[in-house]
Amino acid sequence: MSTPPVTELSSRAREIFRLVVEGYLASGQPVGSKTLAGEGRVNLSPASIRSVLADLETLGLLAAPHTSAGRLPTESGLRLFVDGMMQVAEPTAHEQAAIQQRLAQPGPIEHALEEASALLSDLSGAAGMVLVPRQDTRIAQLSLVPLGRRQALAVLVGDDGAIENRVLDLPPGTEAAALEQAGNYIGARLAGLTLAEAAQRLTDEISSGRSALDEASRDLVASGLAVWSEDAARRPVLIVRGQARLLDEAALSDLDRVRSLLDDLESKQSVAQLLDTARDAQATRIFIGSENRLFSLSGSSVIASPYRDRAGRVVGVLGVIGPTRLNYARLVPMVDFTARSLGKLIG
Repeated sequence: MSTPPVTELSSRAREIFRLVVEGYLASGQPVGSKTLAGEGRVNLSPASIRSVLADLETLGLLAAPHTSAGRLPTESGLRLFVDGMMQVAEPTAHEQAAIQQRLAQPGPIEHALEEASALLSDLSGAAGMVLVPRQDTRIAQLSLVPLGRRQALAVLVGDDGAIENRVLDLPPGTEAAALEQAGNYIGARLAGLTLAEAAQRLTDEISSGRSALDEASRDLVASGLAVWSEDAARRPVLIVRGQARLLDEAALSDLDRVRSLLDDLESKQSVAQLLDTARDAQATRIFIGSENRLFSLSGSSVIASPYRDRAGRVVGVLGVIGPTRLNYARLVPMVDFTARSLGKLIG
């Protein structure tokens, strides 16, 4: 069933729905008609409130747990709330100053990234995450060493002195001379370039006829560059802090969900790939529960925002992850401000 737009709800239904969602986000507990009537925030009898709650449940916006007479928002209801009803609370001047001061502690940028993750955890009471900027390795040397008739060892030496190895499958009949020619070409023409720049130069020289490589050697150079480029893209670095905060009192009644969430966080690559989808976002993104396949079991939410360097280039993503009862109205602007503050520290 599709979720109705906010405009299709009556003013009375909108108000009761908003109160139920806000009550649930504040307490983590279902909200009942007696609570709404008793607080005097709805000028209706408990019977009339129950009727509206039942209508909202029929629309798929609220659900009633078996053990409670109250209602709580469904994932569709939360999505309707954050997209069409939520009023964000911008960080106060004091909060902004505290965030900036904490991020600007002396030390390398890696320290600021770690601090940002811990800061987001403290702000949210959940887990904070920072996807570290991708480091484009610059090639000092890339050698192809034969391991047998069908494999070679690609040895990449970065300009920072780091050395890494990968096994490369070879086409049948590859000669040792082709491996040597490919290595010589890389050293002479591609040293000092990033992997992306090297791949582009190879393409340009082949298309313009300036490459002195034969076809076999060209293929080897392209394969050698590709294995490193693909590997780097699959290995985003994710900093996670505050996992223990996910084990609060409310979580104890749903340990299977929490265990599933902690398993998701343990597999950092999957979470990093989710955060990476927020790189091109123009504003903070919110992922709620099973809207994303990764959290179909844990029913968790993620608030994520890209952060940029001083030139305006997106270099990473940060955010928080926790139960769907996150305080979205407070955390969305907090995450956004933290992203902007971190970006100012990155050259």
